[in-house]
Amino acid sequence: MTRTVNCRKYKEELPGLERPPYPGAKGEDIYNNVSKRAWDDWQKHQTMLINERRLNMMNAEDRKFLQTEMDKFLSGEEYAQAEGYVPPSE
Repeated sequence: MTRTVNCRKYKEELPGLERPPYPGAKGEDIYNNVSKRAWDDWQKHQTMLINERRLNMMNAEDRKFLQTEMDKFLSGEEYAQAEGYVPPSE
């Protein structure tokens, strides 16, 4: 049976991650409070931010920026968008 969590981002009971995505307390917090859907959405958004803003993951400031934006994204707060990005219409 699939493990469910009360998702912090989407404010509903959704399937959870299979394992913590990070070591330590932060990974456990995400594992216990963020759904697989929210994590997958973050992964897509993260890739877009890295590409559009030309972030360098070797740069500590860029990594810190991405970490801060992840926390905002997963908490349902305002977060950085890729400049000029228009989501596809459904």
